[in-house]
Amino acid sequence: MSTIITSEARDVATSHDRPVPSRTPFARILRVELRKMFDTRSGFWLMASVVLLSVVATVATLIFVDADDLTYEHFASAVGAPMSVILPMIAILAVSSEWSQRTALTTFTLVPQRGRVLAAKALVTVAIGAVSMVIAGVVGAVGNVVGSAIAGVDPSWNISVSEFAGIIVANEIGMLMGLMLGIVLRSSPGAIVAYFVYSLVLPGASNALASTQQWWADNAPWFDLNWASMQLFENQMTGEMWAQIGTSALLWLVVPLALGTRALLRSEVK
Repeated sequence: MSTIITSEARDVATSHDRPVPSRTPFARILRVELRKMFDTRSGFWLMASVVLLSVVATVATLIFVDADDLTYEHFASAVGAPMSVILPMIAILAVSSEWSQRTALTTFTLVPQRGRVLAAKALVTVAIGAVSMVIAGVVGAVGNVVGSAIAGVDPSWNISVSEFAGIIVANEIGMLMGLMLGIVLRSSPGAIVAYFVYSLVLPGASNALASTQQWWADNAPWFDLNWASMQLFENQMTGEMWAQIGTSALLWLVVPLALGTRALLRSEVK
């Protein structure tokens, strides 16, 4: 009897003496999440399409825009337009693919603190959005120099640093909207459809409402994030315009993101 008790006590002591694994460093989580965005077929071809469309957009600008109208804005806009559509898809897949492809169980087993994983995905999303717009700006600058040389005109640099910063902010809003939809819906097809409804269908409905209702025409930027974000491209931003972006982002982005994050942190992973 004493032998059995002694053996059990030894087993208990041994189990208590096992070292507790250290928490995964956040920098490693960032590296893994960054790699996961591009090492899948969908992520790879989305990024490849960004490069291809950037080249096509630059060539199309050279062909179809008159020599006298060649400006940096034309090239940067042509390159940035496909990025603004494709990059939010990467943000969506960064979250939704974990659930669609059932890798969330592995991810959250290795890193049980789901909030750290979501924070890493959010930081990587913001970084990719900013770097992509900088790349668009560089490609646009090269296209402007080359195109102006071919056309025999002086390069026109008609986008200021503040205007370019506003374009980056607008693109980041689109990236975060994609991330939010991925967190809320956790389904790649559903989140992608929802994003196109948000970016293509709702602006048309809002414009139609503004044409018939003067109150909406005067106050839409306070409630319509698309409308408020477009001011980043078109106007010298004022305090009221920034307040409109903040209010509409609170309604369309912050609140759904908070609710979706809370649900994701508590949902059962299968």
